[in-house]
Amino acid sequence: MPALQSPHPQLYATRPGALPARFRRERLLLVGCGDVGMRVAALMRGRVNLLALTSSADRVAPLRASGITPLVGNLDDLASIRRLSGLATRVIHLAPPPGSGTGDPRTQRLLRLLRQRALPESLVYGSTSGVYGDCQGQIATEKRAVSPDTARAKRRVVAEAWVRHFGRATGVPSTILRIPGIYALDRVGGTPRDRLQKGTPVLQAADDVYTNHIHANDLAAACVAALWRGQPQRKYNVNDDTCLKMGDYFDLAAEILSLPPPPRLARSAAMAQLPAMQLSFMSESRRMDNTRMKKELRLRLRFPTVVEGLQESAHVKV
Repeated sequence: MPALQSPHPQLYATRPGALPARFRRERLLLVGCGDVGMRVAALMRGRVNLLALTSSADRVAPLRASGITPLVGNLDDLASIRRLSGLATRVIHLAPPPGSGTGDPRTQRLLRLLRQRALPESLVYGSTSGVYGDCQGQIATEKRAVSPDTARAKRRVVAEAWVRHFGRATGVPSTILRIPGIYALDRVGGTPRDRLQKGTPVLQAADDVYTNHIHANDLAAACVAALWRGQPQRKYNVNDDTCLKMGDYFDLAAEILSLPPPPRLARSAAMAQLPAMQLSFMSESRRMDNTRMKKELRLRLRFPTVVEGLQESAHVKV
């Protein structure tokens, strides 16, 4: 990654000291500063001024304690986020769409604000691998047409379109990251431990589906790399090199975590026993290709497969 530079070096060269010190280095705005956003902040602390939009007053103190300037606002309330216009030199947008509806007015509203004053130098949007839908086990590159099966994935497709439109209309390099299952021991719901302890079943081998994974720390590194290396309006699969079906993943995790393997069910039995959300993940099978991420973002994964990630998490060797 190139050394961080001031967003307007010519201004500082001709008018030294003209702007307050806090504006003399990059200002990174995190929209949706949850677990991954906090990991991004940890990577960038001391290198840029960090700002984060939060809709919860309870998050203000923890953000400040982490060296992040909190901005209280809600993407569903335009008046509360007007201050975001022209505020940041770079933006990472990780906030999800609403839980219902057919579009993503949150992303639309944010991007319209970002156009009103000084434009950021780059924008990164965290999407989902669900936009590909069920690929029936085939390899999914970024050139594959989107075919979302779920309402939430369809909302992400709309959000991606808004991001691409923003980039084309403004010239701001706008990068889309297509993200699969995120895991990490220190992430809420980030390991298979809870499911294994509950004995939640998986599909029998004949009915099983391929799943894709990324360690939360590698995802944060990808977000940072995309800020400077992402190509304009480019999509990137952000996944590790693991090629496992879901049941095999949980069997591996059980071995590493010293827990019983999950029971196996036929799909017909699973349809009757498991909740709709869980079934939706068992209905899509794809193997994501991450060549573009490695080549263009020049990202070296710290956890190239779930074996390394789960082993470090559990401090267990297999």
